[in-house]
Amino acid sequence: MNDEYEISHPRPHPDPDPDSTEGLLQRGRGLGAVRALQDPRGSAAFVYDGIRRDGRWDGTDSRSLYLARLVRDLGLSPTPVVDMLTGDEEACLRACRVLELLALAGSDEAGEGIRAYVREGVHWVRVLESVAIGWPQEWWADLRDVAHARIGAETELPDAAEPWTRFGIETGSRPFDRRPSLAGLGTADLLALLADDRTENGTKIDALRALNGREARDPREAREPRETHEGLIPLVPSLGTSDGHRPLPLLRQAVDHLGALAVPAARDWARDDRPWLARLGADVLAEHPGPDALPGLVDELAAQWTERSWCGPDRTARRLARFGPTAADAVPYLRRFWLHTPHSYERTAYLKAWAAIDGDGLDHVYTESLWDCEEKTRLLGIAAAPGTPETLGRIAVLRDDPMETPGVRAAARARLTTSSDD
Repeated sequence: MNDEYEISHPRPHPDPDPDSTEGLLQRGRGLGAVRALQDPRGSAAFVYDGIRRDGRWDGTDSRSLYLARLVRDLGLSPTPVVDMLTGDEEACLRACRVLELLALAGSDEAGEGIRAYVREGVHWVRVLESVAIGWPQEWWADLRDVAHARIGAETELPDAAEPWTRFGIETGSRPFDRRPSLAGLGTADLLALLADDRTENGTKIDALRALNGREARDPREAREPRETHEGLIPLVPSLGTSDGHRPLPLLRQAVDHLGALAVPAARDWARDDRPWLARLGADVLAEHPGPDALPGLVDELAAQWTERSWCGPDRTARRLARFGPTAADAVPYLRRFWLHTPHSYERTAYLKAWAAIDGDGLDHVYTESLWDCEEKTRLLGIAAAPGTPETLGRIAVLRDDPMETPGVRAAARARLTTSSDD
């Protein structure tokens, strides 16, 4: 970044007011993006700083698309972001991910900045692996000769498959012995494999993967009714690892798909001598609390707010959502978490719970969500924002944005199709 920019734009505050534009941008809030668009020059420093320094609360939080979109929509130069490629590995990769997206949106400077870095930069291996995932193959295939010329100077072989396998360069990853997919088997056959003591654990994990693949997030879209998987319940105690210390991978997800159907059995699991099964049972019961648990859950959420516990209140929120309007005392805390949490990944859970308990007056929240950094929150906004010209226009932008995720583009397309039919 040049000296003129640094002099005219002082560095952002490390712990800004969450209601300020700087604080909103740091949290990835949609309102922050809207405010930045109203003051591009005054917001530029905050956007660049969000790329330079990782202000996320947790590695699961999303920022790259949010920040790349701001660089483009505010008309900011990609040059300072290209300059950030020369930082340490983590800073380099943050800049790389933003530049990858800007290139998809048509920025030649962003694309050439990455390609030049691959030719000369220190962390070129990770950058090339990243663009091999995010860009069309024809955008990086011609870097084959560069990769062959530079790979000999690396002390370790790369672990990723792409682009090295395509380039004919040896990698350090072990060959993956892919087992045949079990997705073609019926549910009864999958359950039979899980019930058979002779089935190896690897095959049981594959069976659980296939079973989980039949459950959609929206039960209306599931390939089979959830009740058809109820036969998994009596098998759960037998689906631990060989050492008896942990459940098989993907078992917890399969049990989650069962929802309240698992509650009766979970009461027995929670009393089991095997710690992993007792934990699983306790978790199922906690996710499906009875009426007497409501006051305690409200108190738990209030305490989490008082303690500013940013990791975990989303679980409390999901549990409270099951009570619907009877959990009205939780709404003030859900609203505070929505407004102030730095952990953007959890924001969706607060909005879902808020809406389940008291859905009135949330139009402005859903509208703001269309600019949010988190894909799940944008999806909520697409589904529930009022059909005003402003929101439909924003949804059209999401539908057509080459930087946007496929899931969001598809949801936006479906919403606009529905709106045009009304």
